[in-house]
Amino acid sequence: MTRVAAIDCGTNSIRLLIADLPSTGDAPLVDVVREMRIVRLGQGVDRTGRLAPEAIERTRVALAEYTSQIRELGAERVRMVATSASRDASNADDFRAMVLSTLGTAPEVITGDEEARLSFSGAVRGLQGAEPPYLVVDIGGGSTEFVLGTSGVDAARSVDIGCVRLTERHLRSDPPTVEEIAATEKDIVAAVGVARETVPVERARTLVGLAGSVTTVTALALGLDAYDPAAIHHARVSRDQVAEVTERLLTQTREERAAYPVMHPGRVDVIGAGALVLRVIMDEVGAEFVVASEHDILDGIAWSQTS
Repeated sequence: MTRVAAIDCGTNSIRLLIADLPSTGDAPLVDVVREMRIVRLGQGVDRTGRLAPEAIERTRVALAEYTSQIRELGAERVRMVATSASRDASNADDFRAMVLSTLGTAPEVITGDEEARLSFSGAVRGLQGAEPPYLVVDIGGGSTEFVLGTSGVDAARSVDIGCVRLTERHLRSDPPTVEEIAATEKDIVAAVGVARETVPVERARTLVGLAGSVTTVTALALGLDAYDPAAIHHARVSRDQVAEVTERLLTQTREERAAYPVMHPGRVDVIGAGALVLRVIMDEVGAEFVVASEHDILDGIAWSQTS
């Protein structure tokens, strides 16, 4: 086996996977460490077009912790991918310099299409009992990726809707007003229309949902007493269940959302927008259920380091 480290730095979180890659392609990777920190790198980017200094500093602190673990556990290869917030920021060079000095290797600020392909690769490996073609939807903090394929990618599109971006743009009240929710939904519907221009979503037989908004909605739909990745991974949640959870989240206060035992503190203020993105996508593509996956772009980054 080859030990690799994968880092995914998005708009809301930075995540680390240290894993052993098998020597044969059909065997699963073996997790050594899988961690997540909410750093909100994309704080204010939709409004200012720049990464806030305090957001870069939060990310540096988390990255320094990850770097120590990578060295201690002897990863032979390291790949760090930065996504939506880093693509959008006019001062991305400040972020790049910070990463280079902290991690010792530069981040790859990838395109939305490459982000989509890595997400698909991570999500569909080991997916059983689901009928292809798959429509993989990765709901991030700043963007959402739509990827259609079976064993490989047939079509992909990244659009600028995400839980942080939409919360900062529209959902400013606690709880959000009817008008704020309607404006958010309008943006999501328009973005799905843009994705449809590239991705023939009607061909999909199974919708696969990735990232923290999806897994948190799944945990709430399942009524879990604690966040349990094993119970969430590959769970099927119906459109009605997603609609019920979304309605509940959008009518609750921040304090009420924070009281859920499955809710990460860093997701409390943006989960309503993330749930709404999922619900509208299911409505727009006619999906009766979504398969939640704990494996996503992070796993794709790890697999991409196969020699």
